[in-house]
Parts: sequence; structure tokens; C-alpha cells
Amino acid sequence: MDIRITKTTAPKVKPPDAELGFGKFFSDHLFAMDFTVEKGWHDARIQPYGPFQLDPAAGVFHYGQAMFEGSKAFRGNDGHIRMFRPEMHAKRMAIGAPRLCMPTPSEAQMTEAVRALVKVDSDWVPKSEGTSLYMRPTLIGTEGFLGVRPATKYLYFVIASPAGNYFGGKGLKSVRIWVETHDVRAPRGGLGATKAGANYAASLLSAMTAKKAGFDQVLWLDGKDHEFVEEVGTMNVCFLIGNTLVTPPLSDSILAGVTRDSVLTLAKELGFGVEERPISIKEIRAAHQAGTLKEVFGTGTAAVISPVGELAFGGEQLTINGGQPGPVAQKLYEEIGAIQRGARPDTHGWLQMID
Repeated sequence: MDIRITKTTAPKVKPPDAELGFGKFFSDHLFAMDFTVEKGWHDARIQPYGPFQLDPAAGVFHYGQAMFEGSKAFRGNDGHIRMFRPEMHAKRMAIGAPRLCMPTPSEAQMTEAVRALVKVDSDWVPKSEGTSLYMRPTLIGTEGFLGVRPATKYLYFVIASPAGNYFGGKGLKSVRIWVETHDVRAPRGGLGATKAGANYAASLLSAMTAKKAGFDQVLWLDGKDHEFVEEVGTMNVCFLIGNTLVTPPLSDSILAGVTRDSVLTLAKELGFGVEERPISIKEIRAAHQAGTLKEVFGTGTAAVISPVGELAFGGEQLTINGGQPGPVAQKLYEEIGAIQRGARPDTHGWLQMID
């Protein structure tokens, strides 16, 4: 792919690593590429970060043709930059976009686009442990029209944001979760397996209600009977019951998480049983009462591992591991982090070297 590069003439001041947080700052450049029916994907470019000009009737505004991905680049103690499984993120976008009737660049082109932006903005990859350069590939419909149909013009772009701990501070901290028994993140047959912007819009009301009540996020249940667990917040979810890690099976209402896949692989290597099967809120309550529910945690690119210290629903509160991060969550967090930084052998071929 021939990428035209235009460097900024006004570089930004980079924030200190200790002030990064998540999604607060953006690097100097972005990648962009256009699609039309006549030309296909064309005009691949890296340009200074800044606003796009879009038609007010663009399909993204009126018919929700928008989806995104999220991957990370890490600077190791050796100074080299590595990306963690970028090809799997590209594959997930390529698989999900047809559900929204959107074309994507090839998986190879999307991976190359992310790599190219990391190279141009390599000095934005932070150095401190627990930090990364978060990459946000995005796909939107840009044709200006009214009438319910897929757009004929699209924009694929990638922005980069230096990131620290998703929840602030250092290391892991447990979160309090409200079990949502009314609203639904994504029903079967819907968009749940696609990183569509609509999924996140659908989750906002419950998340905000939970936060007003003192909780950090929402545990989503199935859209039919509100009985079986699906996801937690914007993450996949795992339950350690005895010595077995249980997570809901992938479906058209559950996103195929890259971190989820990595966690399940590492858990097996660490000697834990791993089960991908339906798990009900009743089973979770029973395991808690029996003392076999050892840990609960979410998995996702942004936070990596997010331990759950409390589940609350129906006037009942289940405290997990004394409200503290558990040793398994801590071990998996450390293992993934060490692989991402190049401090552990990459036996699975998950890393791509940038320099």
C-alpha cells in the first residue's frame, strides 16, 4: 500500500506519563483512506491530526454506519516498540463490517495502516510500565444522502492516544458492578458481535444509572430472559469457580475479544480448567454461597484485566475475594503485560515489532 505522508509543522507538547489516563490526549498524526464504489479504497495517507469535513447528510450521522477497533503499541525496557495482535483486530473489523453493510480495506491494509501510524508517531509511545499507545481504527459512512440504504462512500481512519491505566492509578483495582436486569446491551440477532458505535450508545444509559448509584459499570445479561451472563461493561467477563475459568461462549450478541482469547490461552497454560459455556446469574449466586466463586474479572484491550470486587442486584450484594483483586487476575495481568513489553518470550507469535 502506497501511503502518502504529510508531517505536522506544529507538533504538540507530549503529556507526562503520569498524567495520561485513557483517551485524553492524541498524537500528532492520523491515517486516513477513502472508499467509493468507482475507485474502491484509495488515497491512503498520514496527515496532521485534525477535524474531518463531512456532509451533514452523511450516513454515519443518520443511519449509524460506524464501527471501530482498538489495539495497542508498547515500548519495552529494551526501547523497542511492539504491537499486540494487530492482525486479529483487523480480522475482527473485516468480519464485523458486513453486518453494517460496510466495506473494509483488506486485513493486510488495515494492519499496515496501524503500523505506519505507529512508526510516524513512534515518539508518542510512552515509556513507563503500564502505559501504551492506544490505536483506534474507525470506519464510517460518509456519503451525503437521505433514504435508508448503505452509503456508497466510506472513510477508514486511525487515530492514536497515549494511554495509562484505564481506571487511573497504577496496577489493578477492583470495581463495583451493577447487574442490569431490564435494559439490554445487544440482543441475539443484533450487533453485539460487531464493534458498532450503536452498541456503545445502547449501553450508556444503564452505565450512567449504575454510576449514579455508586457502581463502576454494568453486568449485561441475555436479552430474552435476563438470566445468562453476556458481558461486563465494554468487556468480556470471566468467573473463576473452583479451579476452572468460565466465560460465556461467543455468539452474535458477544464480542470476540482479543484479550479474552489471550487470557483463555494463558489460563490453560497456567493449569486452570477453561470452559466456554452459558453461565447464569443463579449459578453465580450459588457458587458464591458455596464459597467456590473465587474471582470475577473483565477482559478487554483498554483495561486488559478488570477485577470485580462486588456484584449487586435485587437488593443483594455479592462480595468477591474480599473486594480485592484476586491472584489469578493479577497473574494474568502481569503475564500479558510482560509479553506485550517483550519481557516474556512471545511463544504464540502475538507481537509485531515496529522498530
